[in-house]
Amino acid sequence: MTALAGWENFYVIVGSSAGALIGSSSWALTLISEMPIRRGVTQASAAFSTPTIVHFGTVLLLSAVLTAPWHGITGAAVAWGLVGLVGIVYTFAVARHMRTQTVYHPVFEDWLCHVLLPMAAYVALAASAWATPSHANARETLFGVGSAALLLLFSGIHNAWDAVTYHVFNRKSELQEPENCRREQTTTADSADLR
Repeated sequence: MTALAGWENFYVIVGSSAGALIGSSSWALTLISEMPIRRGVTQASAAFSTPTIVHFGTVLLLSAVLTAPWHGITGAAVAWGLVGLVGIVYTFAVARHMRTQTVYHPVFEDWLCHVLLPMAAYVALAASAWATPSHANARETLFGVGSAALLLLFSGIHNAWDAVTYHVFNRKSELQEPENCRREQTTTADSADLR
């Protein structure tokens, strides 16, 4: 029995949550896809929307890797270590996209939830994989992997909610302002015609 044996339920719960959230995020993006596309939205999507799906996908991948029937922990550690290294590189790319996009000016909360927390999760994955070969640390490293998965999941939930509320409240009101202005102008013109 490997050190991974007690983690099946945890990863079934976390992995299925990530899978459901990927579907929900896709559904939410479909609903807001009717809005007109502004210039630079592709850059903003690479900075804000795509990373959320990548983080949910990473949690789903980690869940699959860690519930696979490994004979020992080393193979799983190599897999999650590679995920961590790729995630670190990807988070640097996200930070670059956030700096170069021009649609939205990121605030500290954006940097925290889109760059710093995911970076911490991916670093924890890479570090725990490096520490795993000493079997005395296997239990602690598995808690590091579990913590990283939860951090990615909760960051993704925050980011998805933030994106939906941005589109629903900010973008929708931006689109309705010209329409409201036209209505007011029509009403004013109609009342002037009545005089």
